[in-house]
Amino acid sequence: MNQQQFYINNKWVDPITPGNTLGVINPASEKEIARISIGAGADLDAAVIAARCAFESWSQTGKAERLTLLGRLVEVYESRREEMAQTISSEMGSPILMADRAQAGSGASHLRAFIAALESYEFVQPFSAESPGTSIIHEPIGVCGLITPWNWPMNQVALKVGAALAAGCTVILKPSEIAPLSSMLFAEFIHEAGFPAGVFNLVNGDGVGVGSAMSAHPDIDMISFTGSTRAGIAVSKAA
Repeated sequence: MNQQQFYINNKWVDPITPGNTLGVINPASEKEIARISIGAGADLDAAVIAARCAFESWSQTGKAERLTLLGRLVEVYESRREEMAQTISSEMGSPILMADRAQAGSGASHLRAFIAALESYEFVQPFSAESPGTSIIHEPIGVCGLITPWNWPMNQVALKVGAALAAGCTVILKPSEIAPLSSMLFAEFIHEAGFPAGVFNLVNGDGVGVGSAMSAHPDIDMISFTGSTRAGIAVSKAA
């Protein structure tokens, strides 16, 4: 599989500086099953610009529009769930039964949970009974950089992406470069569901390159990281 593009602003695009690639290894067979591009700061900048532009309108959408799109995403996900399970199994070596029931299944389950949460969530809430006419308004924070690990890919992707989109944020996802294929398939699901351009973006890369640039980027408003303690310390310091 030649998977050397990134998903930015609703398009699959070539890296700005091509040539830096990495083989994706199936741990069960120890064979290369795909080759991806390793992005750089310029690729991340392009994704951040797309997400920043999209935030202006996406943050102003109502619950009904977000619920409709998240519902479509679940429909697409379920219709291609077998494809997702096979992809997870091949990229991180999980037996197919576990890849389907636990790994792929958790992604769809989390998305449905965020839909249920959004249906009942009130973004404007009374401050207190003692202060009539005053409210607490919950607003989307902005552009979110999401970094996910290799060993539980769709569980982490759905938890991060689902929450951010439901809240009205736009996102840039950097999956683990060891197991990026399920996230690239998820990007196809997002596209098929019809999310507006720039709301979801994906840039592959390693922690030293894209991960470091993401955690220190001045136009990314929030970082969500799952991984090692060492990397978490580095992300926190940079952010």
